[in-house]
Amino acid sequence: MRRALGTAFEGVLAALVAAIVATVGLYAFSLVEWPAFNSSNVTRAVTTLGQVACAIAFAVAIVLYRRGKLEWLAKSLTWVGLSGFVTITLGMPLAATKLYLFGVSVDQEFRTEYLTRLTDSAALRDMTYADIPPFYPAGWFWLGGRVGNLLGMDGWEVFKPFAIGFLAVTAVLAFTLWKALVRVDWAVAVSAVTTALVVAYASPEAYSAVIALLIAPALLLAWGALNRPVASGVSGRLNGALKPSDRMNGPLKRSEGATEPQRSEGATEPQRSEGATEPQRSEGATEPQRSGGTGSWGWGAVVGTGLFLGLAATFYTLYLGLAAFAVTLMAVVSTILGIRAQKSWRAAIPVAVRLFAIAAISGLVALTVWLPYLVDALTGTPSTSGTALHYLPEAGATLPFPMLQFSLVGALCLTGTVWLAVRAASSRRAQALGIGVVAVYLWTLLSMAATVAGTTLLSFRLEAVLIVLLGAAGVFGFLEGTKAIYQAINEPSRFKIAAVVIAAVGAMAFAQSIPQILQTEITVAYSDTDGDGVRADKRPPSAVSYYSDIDAAIREQIGRPRDETIVLTADTSFLSYYSYFGFQGLTSHYANPLAQFDERAAAIADWATLETPDELLAAMDGSAWAAPDAFLFRRGAEGYTLRLAEDVYPNDPNVRRYTVTFDESLFEDQRFTVTDIGPFALVTRNT
Repeated sequence: MRRALGTAFEGVLAALVAAIVATVGLYAFSLVEWPAFNSSNVTRAVTTLGQVACAIAFAVAIVLYRRGKLEWLAKSLTWVGLSGFVTITLGMPLAATKLYLFGVSVDQEFRTEYLTRLTDSAALRDMTYADIPPFYPAGWFWLGGRVGNLLGMDGWEVFKPFAIGFLAVTAVLAFTLWKALVRVDWAVAVSAVTTALVVAYASPEAYSAVIALLIAPALLLAWGALNRPVASGVSGRLNGALKPSDRMNGPLKRSEGATEPQRSEGATEPQRSEGATEPQRSEGATEPQRSGGTGSWGWGAVVGTGLFLGLAATFYTLYLGLAAFAVTLMAVVSTILGIRAQKSWRAAIPVAVRLFAIAAISGLVALTVWLPYLVDALTGTPSTSGTALHYLPEAGATLPFPMLQFSLVGALCLTGTVWLAVRAASSRRAQALGIGVVAVYLWTLLSMAATVAGTTLLSFRLEAVLIVLLGAAGVFGFLEGTKAIYQAINEPSRFKIAAVVIAAVGAMAFAQSIPQILQTEITVAYSDTDGDGVRADKRPPSAVSYYSDIDAAIREQIGRPRDETIVLTADTSFLSYYSYFGFQGLTSHYANPLAQFDERAAAIADWATLETPDELLAAMDGSAWAAPDAFLFRRGAEGYTLRLAEDVYPNDPNVRRYTVTFDESLFEDQRFTVTDIGPFALVTRNT
């Protein structure tokens, strides 16, 4: 318990430091008028410079940890290095724009809309539709909304700093968890590498990147909770007590023997290899196992795993599904191993109890955002089946093999794959990460099988997680592999220097390529028009620049707060900037099942066929949902148009756009007010 509380306190302190680093860094960037990233190399040069500074911080921290000196400084350098790396790598390329990666386009449109909704109010409300609870997990968006509300910023404006800052905080929290599970100098290395991988491949989806960054150490924690073999009396006597000087937070000594002396989850004391001087810190254990006893049940690891799954449930449902699937696989494997070792089915009981406890804890955490929706779905508005899983791009129809790519990441993943295969029988780290990798591939196969039933499991979105898991394994593989080579060739004095140089050059080469990997996402952030009506690349803005005039007209003509006003429009990015409710969402894939997307689309099409204002008003008042207070149309040759969408899965693209046209005569009545604003026709209903 003391260890768990100590880790938690350290995590809070680390998060505070990271938040300060990100805040100061982003504020400093905003003080300079930088050129657009897509038209100048200035910000790229500054980004690389900052990354080098972070790499130096990591190197100094590792040296201090290995020498057992100035641990407080090593810890501080690691926290500043990790949070600074995230801040400089994402914040500097985006320094000249107020928008985050991908701007307010495609998926980022509804994410910004969600953040705008929860910035406007702390109540759990759907991003688009009035009077129904949210379907998409609100955790990340609620926190971001509270930050925006506290700072007096609009949702679209707080998106970038919150996304970068929260990812920076998560990076140091991941290090704190790694530090509790593996030797501390290795924790620095694996934290730095996985952070870089997440920034490169997962950061555009900021809320899922948080879970991707934590999933590798969380799987180690879960394996420690579920697989705790009881040591025999003989092995218990052979395993000496763990001396304070052997703990990984103390001075690190050179191991003369095995590459991974480690504490066994459930073993009496740490298993010491012949000649080793570096016993490994337990991967998930909370106390040493006593010889011949019933053993520790690893409840600290159980609680930690449950909290992680609960966090995933409040942030990103898909990653929750994968993580829960992997944990269940661990329980199955642990049960099989236990039954084989004890020759009794009773070995399954403690594993089942721990798995149930993990599920209960995660379920309680998940209810903090899911309860309103579940209550409404069971007792309130009838829902449609939803089409969130109706998407199958080419990447979802093939198995991902990042280890076969001819690149630095491919080499790292290949190293990780080899290490997982070689160390699967002897390393608990390899076992935990290996089960996670197997879970990704099994999930992908299940997703392919689900296509027969007319749906998918969105497996293409798991490639970032796969890269992170293999990347973490690659770090361990490189460290252990270079050590084995060093010993095999009689420990030449220059070999360590060569290994460090190779690692440093490879790491920096990848780090400075991250802006190139994210170039499309960065370019869109500069080419989209922000809520102030400005394009950061200094080119003429889009029709979004008229949104402020439209907002002013709606508020003047209707006279109610935005969150009490419903707008029907196909320009749904308007709802990303202003907290009006929408009558219809962007596509069915992002729509709340309780909103009955298809029925609403049919009602809109029916309204367009009516002939008089009286018929239209009667139809609106008689609809099953609260009627629009305003229509935001585009002017067309034949009337006012709305460009709507329908699901056409299994086709790829999975969305078909179609246009609904309202005759202008439907609104030629004193009960409506029509205002032309740029390319838009705003129609408000008079009360």
